[in-house]
Amino acid sequence: MSHDACILCVDDEIGILHSLKRLLRKEIYRVLTASSGQEALTILESEHVHVIISDERMPDMTGTELFSVILKKWPDIIRIILTGYADVDTISDAINKGHIYKFILKPWNDQNLRLEIRQALDQYALTRTNRKLQQTILEQNQILKNSNANLERAVRERTRELKLQNHALELSRTVLEALPLPVLGISSEGVVAVANENAMAFFSDEPEFAPGAEAKRFLSPQIIQAIALAIQENAPRVIRPSPEKPAISVTPLRGRFLGAGAVLLFTPPIKNL
Repeated sequence: MSHDACILCVDDEIGILHSLKRLLRKEIYRVLTASSGQEALTILESEHVHVIISDERMPDMTGTELFSVILKKWPDIIRIILTGYADVDTISDAINKGHIYKFILKPWNDQNLRLEIRQALDQYALTRTNRKLQQTILEQNQILKNSNANLERAVRERTRELKLQNHALELSRTVLEALPLPVLGISSEGVVAVANENAMAFFSDEPEFAPGAEAKRFLSPQIIQAIALAIQENAPRVIRPSPEKPAISVTPLRGRFLGAGAVLLFTPPIKNL
């Protein structure tokens, strides 16, 4: 521990307090004294104490009673009982109520007491480190819990979006199939991407006609050129080859599909191209 470490000695005998101060005067930490349990509690309200050494038998409040209060309010402080009476009941009571760190008999051995105090300070540092580690773990667990909750929420939202998109796609496909006219979707690479039932019937004489086939195998060069120009200029075009042949409306795809292809709508009269 650094010189910021603080020791509080509590005893109703002033001579004992002076002896403890002399014993610890060469140490690197601060030493405070109190002549009663109540005075010790008052000091603890304003001082950051790491180790408290208290006599057990004091007039108004015993060391065990003092430690019982400290345990509830300042649980990290390391508690040492210093007494000249070593009866079993006193020791048991101090352990159960005050959760003491050490029980040291008077008269004490100076060297041993210094060592016990240093070890108590090390124990304080370890306790604080463990508490901070536990707090960090709790905070990280909470962060992880929140992240998992956010992830689950994002997955639910994405699943809902996909369901809506699938539903919209199914609806679009149903509408497309319900149209009474042939409709083709041609990609910018010149591939048949979509063909409704009327389009499939219209090209029924072409056994190889199907989505995925090259459009130029089934459409005239004039139509292929019109598709390319519509996509390039992003403007619809209408092809009227002759009164006997269907008029073909070429509409380029827009929005996020801009430049990806065009939709062809065949209008009556419908005859073989």
